[in-house]
Amino acid sequence: MITRKQLIKKYIDFFKSKEHKEIPNSSLIPENDSTVLFTTAGMHPLVPFLLGQKHPLGKRLVNVQRCIRTGDIEEVGDEVHHTFFEMLGNWSLGDYWKEEAIKYSFEFLTKELNIPKEKISITCFKGDRDAEKDIESYKIWENQGIQKNKIKFLPKKDNWWGPAGKTGPCGPDTEIFVNNIEIWNNVCMEYNKNEKGEYIPAKQKNIDTGMGVERTIAVSNNLEDNYMTECFKPLIEEIEKLSNKKYEKEKDTTKAIRIIADHIKASAFIISDGIVPSNTEQGYILRRLIRRAIRYGQSLGIKENFTSKLVDSIINIYPDYPELKKNRNNIITELEREENKFRQTLERGINIFERITQGKKEISCKDSFLLYQSYGFPVEMIEEECKTRKIKFSKEEFEGECKVHQELSRTASAGKFKSGLADNSESTTKLHTASHLLLSAIRKILKDNSIHQKGSNITSERLRFDFNFPRKLTEEELKYIEEEVNSNIQKGCNVIREEISLEEAKKRGITGVFENKYGEIVSVYTIGNCSKEICAGPHVKNTCELGKLKIIKEESSSSGVRRIKAILE
Repeated sequence: MITRKQLIKKYIDFFKSKEHKEIPNSSLIPENDSTVLFTTAGMHPLVPFLLGQKHPLGKRLVNVQRCIRTGDIEEVGDEVHHTFFEMLGNWSLGDYWKEEAIKYSFEFLTKELNIPKEKISITCFKGDRDAEKDIESYKIWENQGIQKNKIKFLPKKDNWWGPAGKTGPCGPDTEIFVNNIEIWNNVCMEYNKNEKGEYIPAKQKNIDTGMGVERTIAVSNNLEDNYMTECFKPLIEEIEKLSNKKYEKEKDTTKAIRIIADHIKASAFIISDGIVPSNTEQGYILRRLIRRAIRYGQSLGIKENFTSKLVDSIINIYPDYPELKKNRNNIITELEREENKFRQTLERGINIFERITQGKKEISCKDSFLLYQSYGFPVEMIEEECKTRKIKFSKEEFEGECKVHQELSRTASAGKFKSGLADNSESTTKLHTASHLLLSAIRKILKDNSIHQKGSNITSERLRFDFNFPRKLTEEELKYIEEEVNSNIQKGCNVIREEISLEEAKKRGITGVFENKYGEIVSVYTIGNCSKEICAGPHVKNTCELGKLKIIKEESSSSGVRRIKAILE
């Protein structure tokens, strides 16, 4: 048996022995990047360095990273899909290439985890008009002793990564399966996609890998179900007690328990990183996860509030995340508050159901989807209410409507999150630098150096900057802040980068966003005499490149947090 703690330690130690430096586990909320709502992979905090910026710790890096992926929420409920998961990763930033990356992977699996090579199978990129077939990776795997019939070539949709935005680094990947379950992916970033859609050979070739902790523990311990590992089992047992149902007794019960365990675990981590349920962006995803878990709790017959009762099990599973324990009361409060709100919504939904079906023998597809989408009615609940009242309900038509809306949602998300720092565009780089000047100006005009950044979202068109402050800013204050930023732009201040130890930065009073995401050596950016911050993002060389900042809106983001939206003209 190998435990979660043992797997992570083995992986980190193995790559440290290969001259990799460990980097911290970053927040689930990406810093200064609008390409995604959450940190979706270990590479996400490393985008600037994959694009060529020098990393303070060197060219070989390793870590374990907490991640949230919401693209396949509907898939959660089987043995292997999760919304929250941990990813082990190792990176080469223009250093070693395919041969070393593949050899390291093979050595770790067969020597450190003692997985027989006969259980390993591989996929490689089959090539297309944009890039050639990845024969190189195929031959390296063959040289490791993997039989030819266990190496398959697949198209771009299966074996290609990126770019994260419309442009940027990308390339073929080679995926590793153990007993036909994918556990590890080696991405070989050898191309750069430009604005014309052309794939140009990259100046800096990178290796970016990711191994799922939950899947690897299951495979290593000969378990076919990830939810039977220590990452989930305490949660499963608690849900069994609350529902008085057995996990493996019925298929629908098993699925419901998995969804509850996955969604509440993800919710606890998201709340711990500063997000609360809302109707927009990360808050909307959080609300959706909590409410979906509650619906499945109802399908198990759980009548009372239960989500907050799972928090201690999550904290016990992850003692190496002290922020969970630190934020325990807040996590419980937010889960309780959202569950109470949702139960009230469901009650209103019952009244709506009775109104729209009064005197009818059939519920329309449009009305049933309204109940599902706006009032959180699970399809099972709609079926049950219809059956009780002898009202006809077409589950097939309802599911067809769901698919249409899921596709519209994916399309909208793809459009919304298509830019950001991942495309490293000139405009996002300028706006990122401007956000430093904005923070400095806010502190100066409001005469409060305790003000700090609470979040940032930058697209190629505008910047959105959140900061702690208890009240609405006056028109006069906003005018002075804008003037202060533009004064520093007009001075033509040089933007200077230096590398110092995090300890030294703290001694000098230099701060940054999500400080715990940085390693022992950090990048500090100084802008004239007005700004000095720890940062990993891209910057212009001189403020005269920025143009003129215009504040277009100031509003409340959440309790005690204000939000400024601005553009560069």
